[in-house]
Amino acid sequence: MKRVGLFLLTNLAIIAVLFIVASILGVDRYLDEHGAINFQALLIFSFILGMGGSFISLAISKWSAKKMTGAQVIGQPRNETEAWLLRVVENQARQAGIKMPEVAIYPGEEMNAFATGMNKNNALVAVSVGLLRNMSRDEVEAVLGHEVSHVANGDMVTLALVQGVVNTFVIFFSRIIGHLVDRLIFKNESGHGIGFFVTAFIAQMVLGILASTIVFWFSRYREFRADEGGARLAGKDKMVSALRRLGGRRNEELPDQMAAFGIFGRPGQGIKRLFMTHPPLEERIEALQRKAV
Repeated sequence: MKRVGLFLLTNLAIIAVLFIVASILGVDRYLDEHGAINFQALLIFSFILGMGGSFISLAISKWSAKKMTGAQVIGQPRNETEAWLLRVVENQARQAGIKMPEVAIYPGEEMNAFATGMNKNNALVAVSVGLLRNMSRDEVEAVLGHEVSHVANGDMVTLALVQGVVNTFVIFFSRIIGHLVDRLIFKNESGHGIGFFVTAFIAQMVLGILASTIVFWFSRYREFRADEGGARLAGKDKMVSALRRLGGRRNEELPDQMAAFGIFGRPGQGIKRLFMTHPPLEERIEALQRKAV
């Protein structure tokens, strides 16, 4: 409940800030004096909300990830395991050509890990207590390599960019649909009536669900690349072993708003596959074994 509350409050604050920015620029009033849509103003308004929301979320992603998972950043190692984690990540970051990310451990018996951050030189890599308890060090090394590869590939920024573009066009077209319905069906000739707001809301929901398949496709694609990166940094056998370990027991994914950041994602069949953040582990293992890493 605390995670959900934090997520809702954060997003409401982001939306409020973006609406204020749009209002200051005057693009929230995208109807001209004749009641016709100013498409340029509407596109700028949609861009501010869509792209702005995505990148503000990215900018605060390290802070929000720590709050939502309870991750504790390792400053001074308190034991040999923490010292080992820092050494491994430092070595992998050097190989990947990025600055040392923050390294954290978060409570949870599930086996999972995630990486996030505004850019590749200011990132966070975190592993769960359950992952450390249930994986060998070779397997943990591979998981860390997978997450460091996400950072080095710039996956967080690219995903935010894809999400921002999708959001922009969803907002843009949902308001055009709402405007048309308001004018043609509800015969409202001035401003926007209830027909606009109801239709735009429904259209935004439907278009958002359809457009999210693009974001999920990219999320799945980047997992294959990160697996390859983990294999290069730690070794293919270690990466395959880590993926098999993840599939060898019942596991849990991260909170919905962070699911795309974890190494493990909930599997799905049929149409559900379109909304999966991660490919099935069997497909990831098969793809990795075919690669000459």
